[in-house]
Amino acid sequence: MKKIMSLVVILSMLLAPVAFAASSWVDGKTYGEKVSGKLGYGLTNTVLGWTKLLTTPNDYSSEGKNVWQGVGQGLVDATVTTVLGAVQLVTFPIPADIEIPSPVDLSGAAKK
Repeated sequence: MKKIMSLVVILSMLLAPVAFAASSWVDGKTYGEKVSGKLGYGLTNTVLGWTKLLTTPNDYSSEGKNVWQGVGQGLVDATVTTVLGAVQLVTFPIPADIEIPSPVDLSGAAKK
């Protein structure tokens, strides 16, 4: 069980930057490039949004912040990212950008 959890944590750290990158598909020149880019972006956020549950507490711990606040923030971030990823996935034929907002920072500090 420990090996599986370790693998999940390592994979989530490696894949998280891919899941939460900026909307690069907006730069597509044609309708096809934008639509396929938005489909991939929405699919990635929908499937990997849950990784915020693991990465945010880790970030808080690394920065010396309260880990339990990181758990709460991770829950908020994961929910917002997954839901808005699903919205992008459903609306991929319409190449309008739906930006994923930075959720409320539960630590009280401004989010970067």
